[in-house]
Amino acid sequence: MEQTALRPKPMPGQDPGGGAAPEARVRRPHAVRRRGRRLRTALLALFTGTLLVLSGVGLGAVGVTAIGVGRLADLQRQAHIPGDPAGAAHPVPSPRPAPGTASPAPPAATLGLEAVDADKAGALVVGVHVPGPGYAAGLVRGDVLLALDRTRIDSAADLARAVAHARPGTRVALTIRHRSGVYQQLIAVPGVVT
Repeated sequence: MEQTALRPKPMPGQDPGGGAAPEARVRRPHAVRRRGRRLRTALLALFTGTLLVLSGVGLGAVGVTAIGVGRLADLQRQAHIPGDPAGAAHPVPSPRPAPGTASPAPPAATLGLEAVDADKAGALVVGVHVPGPGYAAGLVRGDVLLALDRTRIDSAADLARAVAHARPGTRVALTIRHRSGVYQQLIAVPGVVT
């Protein structure tokens, strides 16, 4: 007969072998799968959200660019640029003022940029409007405009006067100095201030 009275009884929370608590030895493989599934779901949601935001920004930029390019094409048609088949094929008649009224002022030209006086000669570009004529020509922030066609630019006021005298829709040559010190000549088509 076995003597059970002499065998010590286990303490509550311990197994009869006297080892660690039963929670440490119990395997729960489903818990690991559940954590992995939650992590995978969170990463997928983050990726999907980022993709949706970026595609919305991209679609908005494409829409704005398409609108800007359409307005530029209208300006080119109005100006009858030589070599532009669209402008020659579809001339846009200019509205005539009513008899007895003053003729409207010609539209002011713009390059779609913001400039301040540079340290030396020229106008320092501090902002380029996207979309805009300056952006389309290749101007970037930090460029210094030195000349517009044959007009020398010594300050931002000189640039404003030279752009105001340019005809909207006609090509002008811009002489610039990049931030790296490289000189370049760009072609821009000033737009109309609305």
